[in-house]
Amino acid sequence: QVQLVESGGGLVQAGGSLRLSCTTSGRTLYNYDMGWFRRAPGKEREFVASIRWNVGITDYAQSVKGRFTISRDYVKNTMYLQMNSLKAEDTAVYYCAAAPKGCDFDYWGQGTQVTVSS
Repeated sequence: QVQLVESGGGLVQAGGSLRLSCTTSGRTLYNYDMGWFRRAPGKEREFVASIRWNVGITDYAQSVKGRFTISRDYVKNTMYLQMNSLKAEDTAVYYCAAAPKGCDFDYWGQGTQVTVSS
């Protein structure tokens, strides 16, 4: 089974940075599209960033474009989300997700809390 484990969340001040990690199982990074989503208190889950399995094409939500960077390390079987210039609005539980090629995101991690204080 595909297993995803997020880490790296924490409490930071506005303007600070965090690097989230998503450790994957097997060759997940080779066979799945990967993405980051988040859910803020009282809000629906929203898309943050994604990276295609084959050519590494990335996509970002408008709200994080220019501040967040998604990447992957095949050797470590880990996907990352580098978050810079954090804002209070970025406070949420961040989830790592995997999608079979051409399919929906069906595999999810347990999430890691990111709290940005003003």
